[in-house]
Amino acid sequence: MTSDKTPKRRSQAWYGGISKDTTIHRAWMLNQGTPPDNFDGRPVIGICNTWSEFTPCNGHLRDLAERVKRGVLEAGGVPFEFPVMSLGENNIRPTAMLFRNLASMDVEESIRANPMDGVVLLCGCDKTTPSLVMGAASCDLPTIVVSGGPMLNGRHRGCELGSGTAVWRMVDELKAGKIGPQEFQDAEQGMARSPGSCMTMGTASTMASMMEALGLALPQNAATPAVDSRRRVLAQMSGRRIVDMVRSDTKLSDVVRRDSFENAIRVNAAIGGSTNAILHLIAIAGRLEVPLTSEDWDALGRDVPTILNLQPSGAYLMEDFYYAGGLPVVMKWLADRGLLHPDAASVSGTSIGAQVAAAENYNTDVIRTEGDPLTESGGIAVLKGNLAPLGAVVKPSAATPALMTHTGPAVVFEDIEDYKARIDDPALDVTAESILVLKNCGPKGYPGMAEVGNMALPAKLARDGVTDMVRISDARMSGTAFGTVVLHTAPEAAAGGPLALVQTGDVITLDVPQRKLHLHVSEDDLATRRAAWTPPEIVMAGGYQRLYVSSVLQADKGVDLDFLVGKRGAEVPRESH
Repeated sequence: MTSDKTPKRRSQAWYGGISKDTTIHRAWMLNQGTPPDNFDGRPVIGICNTWSEFTPCNGHLRDLAERVKRGVLEAGGVPFEFPVMSLGENNIRPTAMLFRNLASMDVEESIRANPMDGVVLLCGCDKTTPSLVMGAASCDLPTIVVSGGPMLNGRHRGCELGSGTAVWRMVDELKAGKIGPQEFQDAEQGMARSPGSCMTMGTASTMASMMEALGLALPQNAATPAVDSRRRVLAQMSGRRIVDMVRSDTKLSDVVRRDSFENAIRVNAAIGGSTNAILHLIAIAGRLEVPLTSEDWDALGRDVPTILNLQPSGAYLMEDFYYAGGLPVVMKWLADRGLLHPDAASVSGTSIGAQVAAAENYNTDVIRTEGDPLTESGGIAVLKGNLAPLGAVVKPSAATPALMTHTGPAVVFEDIEDYKARIDDPALDVTAESILVLKNCGPKGYPGMAEVGNMALPAKLARDGVTDMVRISDARMSGTAFGTVVLHTAPEAAAGGPLALVQTGDVITLDVPQRKLHLHVSEDDLATRRAAWTPPEIVMAGGYQRLYVSSVLQADKGVDLDFLVGKRGAEVPRESH
């Protein structure tokens, strides 16, 4: 066991000594049947749980929490579970991203206000991971992440289905008349046949991978299926590790540093990870006060091949990834090529390099370490130009190569309601060469920056066999989605960015190799349009949404609230009673 550097723990400010306050704190905890000696200075571990029946991806976290508790007890700690706001991407309206920062506030204040020495973050569905880590980072206690893991592979009519990815594909097939409504509905149960998050490389699996790459989670956190017994073992071992981290006073900021983020960016490129990762990691870095920009993502990930053959970029699913050896194989491949900082820290207690040194690849078609990569240049491409002065992003591994350099006329939708009303109108003036442009779906505009950027194609083009078009918006898209989709255009339309000024018929050039996004309209004409532009009204005049719209940062800054950036520590400003 590691040496003890903290003779007086944070929890002892509540439980240590004899006084009115400490007596009150201990006495009320005893009513749960807690033995008195649990307050004798042993490490008190908070288990931050995002279990909710409204968040099906996290519906099994109650069981994982019990496994974490076993590990904490085995290592001589005292576990206490507490709930925080749970964000389920598939149910929450208008979008879970609207509430990521609110949930992070819940986590931060829950950690600071309660007598814990370290914390285990139980997360799964897309936004629960970044929200928990953001909140914990602002407190900066010893911290470890346990993800819920992906569902088993989807199965339907003898074929494998990827959650999310299959929906986008089948919607297009339904529009094109290739499948009927009954088959579309029949696929639902086969797509989600076990607890866990999406088994494609969507945002949930991407963020679980980012936690492992950052060193915040134990090896195989990313890919072990939710229902595999080894997921429970990982949870129990994490419970043991957090106690040792408290004893050695290894804080979150001691583990996650600049080199950790550089590792994560390159891992994201190698696995074809979600574009949402760029927002979440910039936000986490902001809480830790580590400089990180969208340009870093492009510079560090640009020349990294995508070697993971996984949907939506490739063919396989997360279960296959685990059986092939999981994320350690990808990280070892990067390390062997000098693309990983091997000395970066990890909650495992060893360096990242040592952690992955013995990884073996059991399926070189799933993890292409010995053959042709899925794409030679993976990562997330960051575009600049007069249409996106602060940047926009595109995921090359999920795009159509022929459309990576494309010039075409814009077909503009002022908001998502306008898009839904007109996209399938037979009279819509659109061709395969057109560029679909969606406005007012960014951080302020939606509000919350919903996953609507991967606009479904016009029905009449889908019936003609068109399978992809260039699409541009200030929105996000699900990590399970695919296509030549330009996202996160900043500044957004609702903030007065150039996207607000685009009109149908304007010519736009997308040049991914040159990282350019250009609107072919003169500066004089844009100035005239800007003078006539008025910002959209705020949807909700009060409550959290009003606070969000007035304080949210743009996509290039991670969409955090401006007053939440930075570390505030775990010290309680005032004592109770």
